[in-house]
Amino acid sequence: MDIGQLIAGPFGATMLGDFGAEVIKVEQPGVGDALRGTPVDGKANRSPNWLVESRNKKSVTLNMRVEAGQKIIRELVKHTDVLFENFTPGTLERWNLGWEDLRAINPRLIMVRVSGYGQEGPYSKRSGYDRIALGFSGYMYPTGFPDRFPVRPAFPTADYNTGTFGALAAMFALYQRDMQGGPDAEGQLIDLALYEAPFRITADMMHKHAQTGENRERIGNRNPTFTPAGTFETKDGRYVQIAAGGDRVFRRLVEAMGMPELAEDPRYAKSRDRIGRADEMEQLLADWIAERDFHDIEERLIGNNVPFGGIYAASDIAEDPHYAARENIVDIPDAEVGSVRMPAPLPKLKGTPGRITHAGPPLGQHNAEIYGGMLGMTDSELENLAADGVI
Repeated sequence: MDIGQLIAGPFGATMLGDFGAEVIKVEQPGVGDALRGTPVDGKANRSPNWLVESRNKKSVTLNMRVEAGQKIIRELVKHTDVLFENFTPGTLERWNLGWEDLRAINPRLIMVRVSGYGQEGPYSKRSGYDRIALGFSGYMYPTGFPDRFPVRPAFPTADYNTGTFGALAAMFALYQRDMQGGPDAEGQLIDLALYEAPFRITADMMHKHAQTGENRERIGNRNPTFTPAGTFETKDGRYVQIAAGGDRVFRRLVEAMGMPELAEDPRYAKSRDRIGRADEMEQLLADWIAERDFHDIEERLIGNNVPFGGIYAASDIAEDPHYAARENIVDIPDAEVGSVRMPAPLPKLKGTPGRITHAGPPLGQHNAEIYGGMLGMTDSELENLAADGVI
């Protein structure tokens, strides 16, 4: 069951839904999840983001702020293995739907709680969003160029990484409960702070600070321990990336450039020497690239086994034969919007691959199926709940 909003909590449920989990998406009556967009003509939108990130889910409407709605949540929890939520800590407790309340109903429940700063700690009650988490995590500070502000990635990296960790944690907990714990094993609480996932992927940042007392600073697209490596512009206005910091790869690079003598030049022959001359090394490469078209450079470097690639926009991805061969993009039919193009399920499992049965559903599409079929409510009961604004 997904009772959260937007991406960070719900994306974990989306990942599990891609691989066969029945996911019930609980939404506020009338407006639904904020990811849907602004309501129009009394109906909640199905934004492109909603269509993609709420795929495979069954939408039910429920006002959890009222006692009648809370009662229904407790009934649904009896049928739930994993519950995802990302409310501000303390919110569910005020509604009598906190961890202790729900585990008393279903001791086998696994509850994934996502919040800006976690359920505990001095900042736990603060609001958290992707941008705020990226700044707090240390991920954003060294991102960008030294003469400008730190740069937020174009996509909500903290949200998606947290959702991925949430799905992984849920599977850890399910394995522990079902494979190691036995039929009477209890579930557990999973507490994820939005900043923790991007903090986890800052690699050796904290170790280096502990050793030297220095912060990692912004250096643009350069790698501080690997030269030449960077982003360059071709003659025909495309951007490319090259990573040739290793000595053997560097030798192949300069051969492809028609400058094999650079591999013997004592200023550039060894990686440690090139790092100290990163400016001139990368300027030399930038000048060579600026004189040539993308496909000429691609042919030379790929032919010489130099790590090389373009910086793709959506239009490039749509036409690339490798994306097509890997079936990374799928088109999902939808009765309202026609066809919805989206990333295919990942990771690729050869024995039990993921699949997408439908795009993000209309608001409350599955009320009758879940409330009537799973909980046994009558049509009359559903009508009364709708009239009272509960569903």
